[in-house]
Amino acid sequence: MGRLIGITDIHGEYEKLSSLLEDITPTKEDTIVFMGDYIDRGEKSKEVVDKVISMSDFCNCIYLIGSHEYALLHANSDEYYKYLFWNYGGDATAKSYGSFENIFKIHGDFFNSLKPYYLTEKYLFIHAGIRIGIPLEAQDLVDMVYIRSEFYNHKHNLPQKIIFGHTEFDKPLIMEDKICIDTGCGKFKNHPLTAFISENEKEYFMQSSDII
Repeated sequence: MGRLIGITDIHGEYEKLSSLLEDITPTKEDTIVFMGDYIDRGEKSKEVVDKVISMSDFCNCIYLIGSHEYALLHANSDEYYKYLFWNYGGDATAKSYGSFENIFKIHGDFFNSLKPYYLTEKYLFIHAGIRIGIPLEAQDLVDMVYIRSEFYNHKHNLPQKIIFGHTEFDKPLIMEDKICIDTGCGKFKNHPLTAFISENEKEYFMQSSDII
């Protein structure tokens, strides 16, 4: 059995992503779940998306949508999400691609194909979380990419452990029923990119600088 790996909230930090993937060294038996927020804030959003797409040549890859991709996809049709995109790092993304229009010309198919979650027997990988008490199939996508304390401050009733990001902590937030692996990459200069890894019934973390 290969490893099951979760990575989220890269935010244009290509060097941190490359460092982390080099240390992980994925193989054909591994599955990486990229959990959204590939873009914004950091200077190399295009390079990050190129990199995560290219990883499908080395292992099985699942690509989820994050809050920043959701804002991007709605920026042309909704003033609120237009505001969110441009005020939370969209200028860096547009610069990385050469223009806002180029984002869709180059990677439009990728952004439009992103999935809301990835479910296994043991885990649910999702960008932000779920609204407690609502069946998974009835969840609102906006909640799945934007929810915060209403989710992580309460126990959920799913049989799977939920692996999520979106809300940054100084180190992985480990709870009985959920784990958050957003450690501030892209938002804070010296904060690492963190991966969750499940291997042979063991769970551990790797970061773009070292193992913790």
